[in-house]
Amino acid sequence: MERCAPYDVSSAQDRRDSPPYCVDMRPLLIALLFTAAFTLPAFADDWQTADPASAGLNAARLETMAAAIKAGDFKSITSVLIERHGKLVYEAYFDAGGAEELRNTRSATKTITGMLAGIAIDRGQLAGVGALILPFFKDKLPLANPDKRKEQITVEDLLTMSSLLECDDWNDHSRGNEEGMYLIEDWSRFYLDLPIKGFPAWTKKPADSPHGRAFSYCTAGVFVLGRVIERATRTPIPDFASRNLFLPLGIQKAEWQFSPLGEAMTGGGLALRSRDLLKLARLYLNGGKWEGKQIVPAAWVAQSLQPHARIDDDNEYGYLLWMRAFRKNDPASFAWYMTGTGGNKILGFPTLDMAVVITTTNYNIRNAHPLVEQLIAEHVLAAVEK
Repeated sequence: MERCAPYDVSSAQDRRDSPPYCVDMRPLLIALLFTAAFTLPAFADDWQTADPASAGLNAARLETMAAAIKAGDFKSITSVLIERHGKLVYEAYFDAGGAEELRNTRSATKTITGMLAGIAIDRGQLAGVGALILPFFKDKLPLANPDKRKEQITVEDLLTMSSLLECDDWNDHSRGNEEGMYLIEDWSRFYLDLPIKGFPAWTKKPADSPHGRAFSYCTAGVFVLGRVIERATRTPIPDFASRNLFLPLGIQKAEWQFSPLGEAMTGGGLALRSRDLLKLARLYLNGGKWEGKQIVPAAWVAQSLQPHARIDDDNEYGYLLWMRAFRKNDPASFAWYMTGTGGNKILGFPTLDMAVVITTTNYNIRNAHPLVEQLIAEHVLAAVEK
């Protein structure tokens, strides 16, 4: 993919005045988005490494996995990293970018937005998951499709993709499908102007759904959550993230994409190194701590990893986190994870105390997610011996 020009966060000007940069999204969007890379002070790469066998992993099985990836059995896998018990035990790159490549994991960004919401709540800048979102957007009033129920939409509704607005990226006919959002300038207004969704007889209403919420995958809602965090903290998302999440983790570069109004895209497209993505999984495996310091509140991590909505028979949803077992009748295969288009996945296996990063460029490949799920079940988990 074509690289986008970086600039130093210390001298970053208003995003609205920034020149256009290349973006790795659908061709339709190239003229609409801006992107920039934020460079933080340099840190030593702080992963301790160990051989797979010392962490209970079968090295021969991992070599078989690498051979299958190189043979194209899983299309375009770009990196696989495995960390166990706090040590990096497997790291392989299958493209020219290598370890320093910033990898666009698409909607995995959503989970990072959830982390930032928890930090803002802990700092007292955001009232809590019950906070109403509409008071943050008085400048957008009056809204199209006015309805009193819009006034009741909360932060938790956005964290669980279960607001009553008609927004479904998995339905091409949905008024809130993200493809429609990219065609207009003001993405927040796009979401807030949506009508209230209907529930025909063949669909479950929220009250009849597991956990009392009707899940509907909605990128626009997570973009709006980013604006809520910005407005509550009075800090641009890239700056808030770098100070409160990336910098404490020693993450040196983060490449954000921006809307036509210069607002960071918190629903997808953030690019990080694979090693840095792995840090995010270990952070949650450690209850929000990194090297003994609490980065994300422990209570928030625990709350985020509880099921709050049901996606389908295989997947539950926490606070912008997926959760499922990857092998039948194997409790140890249960993971919570960040995921994005192409099958990109950052996973934490709590029973195994293991974190896994799989990045891909299978953006336009059918069954990209099942391919990666197969890779996890048949190779990564199969390599675990104890």
